[in-house]
Amino acid sequence: MKLTFLTALAAIAFIFTPSVNAAPVVGEMAPDFTATDSNGKTHSLSDFKGKTVVLEWTNHECPYVIKHYSVGNMQKIQKEATDKDVVWLSIHSSAKGKQGHVTGDQANEIAKEQGANATAHLLDESGEIGTLYEAKTTPHMFVINKEGTLIYAGAIDSDSNFKSTAIEGATNYVMEAINALEAGEEIEVSSTNPYGCSIKY
Repeated sequence: MKLTFLTALAAIAFIFTPSVNAAPVVGEMAPDFTATDSNGKTHSLSDFKGKTVVLEWTNHECPYVIKHYSVGNMQKIQKEATDKDVVWLSIHSSAKGKQGHVTGDQANEIAKEQGANATAHLLDESGEIGTLYEAKTTPHMFVINKEGTLIYAGAIDSDSNFKSTAIEGATNYVMEAINALEAGEEIEVSSTNPYGCSIKY
């Protein structure tokens, strides 16, 4: 039996209907998720409603992540943020057997060596959270306000050079967004292209 024209159109429309798990959009509610951290504790994004939340995709073997951690830059802004009562979630989405994959114990050991100041390290071995947010690089940063709205997505700063010397003088978009929220001001830069290593899904 041949498809009628209307039936064919309906089939095409179905194929191209956006997924309910479409990429998060700045200005809209950030997708909720649940994950286990490096200490075996379960966290959901919705648990932190009423607090500003930063999501940081990380891979300790990536040169662009090393750029920020080797000189204490990421640790510094983590502390600046958490001192403002911001929840900072570092997310490990490398698949098992691929660069950057860590167990809970390994994540804790690396964080200790780095002197990291994240609130928690979330293990996303399946890549489910990374896929949900369409996280592309390490680092890839997202800032979510107290109401649960995504207010920034993209690069950590304005200089994509992998050398640590590039940090000085660069605009840190994450801290700019956090400080603007704290001051009740408009976010000047709410979206940028992330830079770094591709996430090893």
